[in-house]
Amino acid sequence: MDASEIRRAAAFACLALAAAFMAPAIAGGTEKNDTATTATRNQDAALDAIVDAAVERYHLPGIAVGVIEDGRVAYTATRGEIAAGSGVPIDTQTLFKIASNSKAMTASVLARLVDAGKLRWDDPVTKYLPAFRMHDPWVTREMQVKDMLVHNSGLPEGGGDLMLWPEPNHYTRADIIAGLAHIKPAYSFRSGYAYDNLLYVVAGEVAAAAGGAPYEELVRREVFQPLGLSRCRVGEWNRDTVGNVARSHTRSAGRYMASGDGDAAVPELVSAAAGGIRCSLDDMLSWARNWLVPDAAQSNWLSAGQRQAMWTPRTPMPISARRHAWDGTRFYAYGYGWRIADVDGAMTVSHTGTLSGMYSVMTLLPDRKSGFVVLINGDADAARTVLNEVLLKRFTSPADTRGVAYYADELLKEEASSRAAAPPAPSVRQAAGVEEMKPWLGVYRDPWFGEARVCPHNGQVRFASEKSPVLAGRVMRSGARLLVDWDDDGVDAEAWLDFHEAGNASPVRLNMAKVDPDADFSYDYEDLAFEWVRDCE
Repeated sequence: MDASEIRRAAAFACLALAAAFMAPAIAGGTEKNDTATTATRNQDAALDAIVDAAVERYHLPGIAVGVIEDGRVAYTATRGEIAAGSGVPIDTQTLFKIASNSKAMTASVLARLVDAGKLRWDDPVTKYLPAFRMHDPWVTREMQVKDMLVHNSGLPEGGGDLMLWPEPNHYTRADIIAGLAHIKPAYSFRSGYAYDNLLYVVAGEVAAAAGGAPYEELVRREVFQPLGLSRCRVGEWNRDTVGNVARSHTRSAGRYMASGDGDAAVPELVSAAAGGIRCSLDDMLSWARNWLVPDAAQSNWLSAGQRQAMWTPRTPMPISARRHAWDGTRFYAYGYGWRIADVDGAMTVSHTGTLSGMYSVMTLLPDRKSGFVVLINGDADAARTVLNEVLLKRFTSPADTRGVAYYADELLKEEASSRAAAPPAPSVRQAAGVEEMKPWLGVYRDPWFGEARVCPHNGQVRFASEKSPVLAGRVMRSGARLLVDWDDDGVDAEAWLDFHEAGNASPVRLNMAKVDPDADFSYDYEDLAFEWVRDCE
């Protein structure tokens, strides 16, 4: 069996397993009004203990957790403050960045347009965006609307994310559409899985073209308003007018510090369709119940056929050793804005969100009409992983007594093993001298990222991006190599700078790479190919 046959077999297995799980999930359900019982009180106490253990273990600045059982909201909890030291507590109406949980909302806008007959999943992208180009002209021609949602385009993992983050930057959605043509594929079209964000931005623009309104207006019109998600926000809005908005936090010197995202004016984000929506816990629970137990109005909001289309596995995903060991997962695949997997024999539909000091997860168990939401206003990858696992096991393996401490310790073991295998961080470094850098000084250009300067300034050599001003810092020497020490501590992935003579029209080329190979894939320095274009002014 060759590689293509293996992929087809895996995809078929995903479809068959999902189909077996799917039917009960589409049927909906009714809400039960249970009286308070001793069992309920015990359950609340057990869930409180889980949340409190996670907050204590990871010193979280703030968190909101909601649990749905058999279609009803059975538990909510909030802890901490909207900003550390503010004294303003988080509640169920506090707005959080839901980051990539926005993708399911973007996919839903497209599904609504399909229901309305305004587009088809198999329409070519160029029907709506004639300027759209991928690196390969054949892929440009063959790319369909549905392909933008399932991470099988051939783009490298996180390809082009430096046009989205770090924020703020000066890229536009037109820049992204133009830049895609210059990002070289990592694998063949529709032959594998690699998570990307840019094509969700493009999907938002396809929706805008088909729906006759800007993406932000469409989300409000097609998702927020009909589903009553009254606190959710997208596009430009005012923090002071809306009120009760959580701040992002980064961890420094063993403590969480509120980051600089507290301005009253919240700008429209280029990345909105991929990860730019904010919602409250109450709204996210309403969003979840729409999928688990849609009432008559919600059933009319999106047809059963489109609900099933969104939850149908499309692209098989790799199953990590951790997922296999913890959950016994046999299939794992991406649908339209959702991840579908089996956990301890139960079907789950889920997504995570990670963005600039905020973490989220929504996990649904459709056959049980149950699920949960976790929103955290801090850098908290491990905390999210642990909470997701402990809460999930309450549904899929209720006899499992392993709690927060167990899974947190397991992650520490993984991290220790990973650190042992990783190359050592550059511990000795000094500022690169202007004289030694003379052969490499100048303005460089990458075809999708734009221009960056490597030029003297106040006796230092500095790297500075034209369109991503946060990516600026001193050029440092560490042994035989050069790296950039970014000015902004929020840029947590330093970059190697590798200059070499090109011997063609451009005398010097510059390549970059993450100093920490395991740093967030959105720092896709490896995809940059700078060429010298002129001297420093």
